[in-house]
Amino acid sequence: MSVLELAGRALAEESARFAGLGWMRGTSGNLSVVLGRDPLRVAVTVSGRDKGELTSDDVVVVGEDGLAVADQPHPDKVPSAEAGLHARIAAVSGAGAVIHVHALAPVVAAEHWPDGVELRDLEMLKGFGRAAHDDLVTIPVIANGQDMRVLGDAFEAGFRADTPAVIVARHGIYVWGDDLRHARHRLECLEWLLRFRVETRLVVEKRGVR
Repeated sequence: MSVLELAGRALAEESARFAGLGWMRGTSGNLSVVLGRDPLRVAVTVSGRDKGELTSDDVVVVGEDGLAVADQPHPDKVPSAEAGLHARIAAVSGAGAVIHVHALAPVVAAEHWPDGVELRDLEMLKGFGRAAHDDLVTIPVIANGQDMRVLGDAFEAGFRADTPAVIVARHGIYVWGDDLRHARHRLECLEWLLRFRVETRLVVEKRGVR
């Protein structure tokens, strides 16, 4: 089995997992894995398919601009519209995989804290790669848009190597890691953290804490 086929199988399996959680409703969301760095080559899930029904063939290879490259088995396949942001994140962060889902908690959190969502003193932060105590973690929020170059610039402007996530307001969240499993573990922990932040907001505000 080729590297691309293996990547396609892994992307399909992870997509089905997130669809089952309700984080990739309809055809929303997309995942990617890095195949090579010089030049950058990223395998991204195709556009317009139910993410719970993907197969190992539902993947397309893109370059650093997010466009499909000619040298692949199916160069006519259409990559996700957000492939350009996946490639930008992979290039800037050095990540081996990027996950983009439409889980509700991150989007709601961004509505409450559009300048960034602060997290601290929560055990689950260790699963996100940060300390459980005495470590202020701010998840950046950027404005939504259809131009991936603009979104990429906004992501890069707020990028911190120790915070592997960005929320796109009124859209969804991107989380990345060394590989798909690493990125998934980070996403699962961060979704819990953001859900906790949203659901305890009124209690915290009554205490006079932002």
